[in-house]
Amino acid sequence: MSAAATPHLDLTAPEVVKKISQRSLVIGIVFAMIAAILAFLRPDEFYRAYLLGFMCWLGVALGSMAILMIRHLTGGGWGTVIRRILGAAMRTLPLLAALFVPVILGIHRLYIWAQPLGNIEDKHLREHLEKLTQTYLTVNGFIIRAIFYFAVWNLISFLLSKWSKQTDHAGAPDNSERFKAVSGPGLILYGFTISFAAIDWVMSLDPSWISTIFGLVILIGEVLSAMCFAVVVERILYDYKPMSEMLTPDFVHDHGKWMLAFTMVWAYFNFSQWLIIWAGNLPSEITFYLTRLHGGWGSIGLILVLFAFVIPFAMLLSRPFKRDIRRLVWLAAWMLLMRYLDLFWIIEPNFSKTFVLTLADVVVPIAIGGIWLWYFSRNLASLPLLPAYDPDAHEVLQPTHEMHV
Repeated sequence: MSAAATPHLDLTAPEVVKKISQRSLVIGIVFAMIAAILAFLRPDEFYRAYLLGFMCWLGVALGSMAILMIRHLTGGGWGTVIRRILGAAMRTLPLLAALFVPVILGIHRLYIWAQPLGNIEDKHLREHLEKLTQTYLTVNGFIIRAIFYFAVWNLISFLLSKWSKQTDHAGAPDNSERFKAVSGPGLILYGFTISFAAIDWVMSLDPSWISTIFGLVILIGEVLSAMCFAVVVERILYDYKPMSEMLTPDFVHDHGKWMLAFTMVWAYFNFSQWLIIWAGNLPSEITFYLTRLHGGWGSIGLILVLFAFVIPFAMLLSRPFKRDIRRLVWLAAWMLLMRYLDLFWIIEPNFSKTFVLTLADVVVPIAIGGIWLWYFSRNLASLPLLPAYDPDAHEVLQPTHEMHV
């Protein structure tokens, strides 16, 4: 069925999107002012929290781009109905590139390899860093690689967005093959770039350990958080047209199944990393887990096992639960919180042997999130919620869509 068959359906974003944009900006500005004070009074805590918040919101943007490319390769109404939500999140990458600047400014406070090596008391670590800083871990290399990562991500986003906008008007070309031509190599490029970015930005916080699967751990966390974010947004929009007429229980069920799949893969990658390191029992690898099993950090790890995998996994096995957007949204929001806790558990123990939650750890991610949500909402409101003249739009644009949940 063509879009022309449903002229009564207004595909513009509801007014609530603009309200969310305005409120998010206010929250972002207020918390950014508090964060600025913390940056002056407690710069070390500020930069640690900033890296944490940045990785959280970058994950939603990059994960959305990855899911969007998966959808272009596989097709399906499940992806079409949230395509513009994913696209709006993906198009925040220019903002995130600008928000990366404070990470560069705080490089000497965040990364031990960027500090004078003579200050390091551990002889073996100092010798190890001397080799790394001569080959890979250099300030200039760190910046150049970051520019390359963002250039690749923004190029993919630009192409996918450009061709998607063309399908909002009658007589639009069929860009399906273009989408596939970019999405295939794009997923490969995403996998490589986020793996190296994870090494540069997170793993190098503790250059004394190595893990060949760490990039995949970060990658799967990003796509999981992106799908959860899409579920939260579609639930908000479901109270208004056109989403109330487009979102069916079948589509919600598909989104729940993606959440289940990503949750299982997240657990698998994390368990695989732990099993490989435990089996190897090498001094260069075990420091990661030794640090996170003591000083209260072990409790955070246990919380992640139970509340980021075991309980969500059990809940997502229920078919009725996955088909009910009003119930699924609460788990999606919870999983976003668990994603924050997961990154907190990965990043913060590099700076503190005992568990501590600072004011900056709460304020700074909210400040970044407020600004990010403002930009996301602005993107979402700028285009119709569905590319009506895309060849796949018929899977969503039906004359009678009733959702009984």
